Amino acid sequence: MPNEEPTDLPSLRPTSWATLGLLSFGEELSGYDLKKWADWSLRFFYWAPSYSQIYSELRKLEEIGYATSRVVNKDDVRGKRLYRITPAGEEAMSRWANEAPVEPAVLKHGVMLRMWLGHAGDPAHLREVLVEHRDHAEKMRVRAIADAEGAAHEPGWAFPLMVLNWSTKYYEDERDRADAMLADLDKLARKQGRSRSSRRTSSARRTSDELRSHSS
Repeated sequence: MPNEEPTDLPSLRPTSWATLGLLSFGEELSGYDLKKWADWSLRFFYWAPSYSQIYSELRKLEEIGYATSRVVNKDDVRGKRLYRITPAGEEAMSRWANEAPVEPAVLKHGVMLRMWLGHAGDPAHLREVLVEHRDHAEKMRVRAIADAEGAAHEPGWAFPLMVLNWSTKYYEDERDRADAMLADLDKLARKQGRSRSSRRTSSARRTSDELRSHSS
């Protein structure tokens, strides 16, 4: 695996290559289509772009000759702009996918950061955050399954199908880990409750002993 980007390729962000990748499946797509396709597949593992991000990347790709566009009119009414990858874009996309270094996966897990700081947080709020995360993971799992079922009928989406199946397993694991952590939270709460009760009992016993000592 090379250590640096090929110097004869333009310096583009991974999101630019991801947008070009959406066009590389051979269809002419509108910005709306690209957003829909990104939400259908990329959002599970890499990027959930806004429309403004999509159009910003498309303008950049057109400027360097990796994409072209045309406006489709209907009944003399200005229609939508459709984008298509160019032969130069196809070549660059293939080279980037095969030659550029793959950045390591970096996990930035906001929920786990809150749990890590649990000693400074409110236990009830921590539980709410974890339950919400668990429910989100389950929704993503169900969505990935549905999208994978659609991809299974398209021969050209064999590799995205593999990633959607991976995404299904990922969110299933994330859901199960959240369930395990919720159980751990409950155990910790019971343990802390017993500890507080024990301290109160010990304190009450000491107070009682002191009172008897003073009275004697």
